[in-house]
Amino acid sequence: MKIVVIGGSGLIGFKVVQNLGGQGHEAVAASPKTGVNTLTGEGVAEALDGAAVVVDTSNSPSFEDTAVREFFETSTRNLLAAATAGVRHYVVLSIVGSDRLPESGYMRAKVAQEKLVAASGLPYTLVHATQFFEFLPGIVDAATDGDTARLAPVLIQPMAADDVASEVTAVALDAPTNGVVEIAGPEQFRLDELGRSVLATRHDSRSVVSDPGARYFGATLTERSLVPDDGARIAATRLDGWRARAAG
Repeated sequence: MKIVVIGGSGLIGFKVVQNLGGQGHEAVAASPKTGVNTLTGEGVAEALDGAAVVVDTSNSPSFEDTAVREFFETSTRNLLAAATAGVRHYVVLSIVGSDRLPESGYMRAKVAQEKLVAASGLPYTLVHATQFFEFLPGIVDAATDGDTARLAPVLIQPMAADDVASEVTAVALDAPTNGVVEIAGPEQFRLDELGRSVLATRHDSRSVVSDPGARYFGATLTERSLVPDDGARIAATRLDGWRARAAG
């Protein structure tokens, strides 16, 4: 079965391509590196020709509000226009909490992307993942001013990129839900405490201030903004295990 992975050269997309290829599928990595530009439309129709499944793991090169909205809306429209009747499943990797954080331009853009797919008439599944372990240092960096990071003491339930890719692979090979599947790691933390742990592990001298009003990529958080609802698929990899493997 031909499965096209948009963003197939990225962190998650590359792993999904490997997983699908290892299971005997014709997995096509579609990204600017392979001559497919979803923003301009270059190579999109050719890549999707004969595809049974499309998996969109792409991300915007810019997180500026206008640019990220343009990327996800334009790219998704180009992909949907090229997706023929032969596409039996359209899968989008998105974010747990995307619909709860309208103050964030990035989250608004992801919601816009999801709405386009849901309204397209194609069978689809939206995979909402919690934050990746790999991106935790970036969260601390984004919250830093000088030598201090301000993080809200709210719940977060991160997961390993390998587990994200495994779950996305499984969803792609399953029947469309025409709805949302949430995936998350096995442990919940407080975001501020996790930030301190990230800095300690990296021997970083910055400090973390617990601030209930601290913004998360432009959005104010509530207690459960970043964690899934009941019924989420829970991955196996724990933070300590991931850190041990990463260090090895």
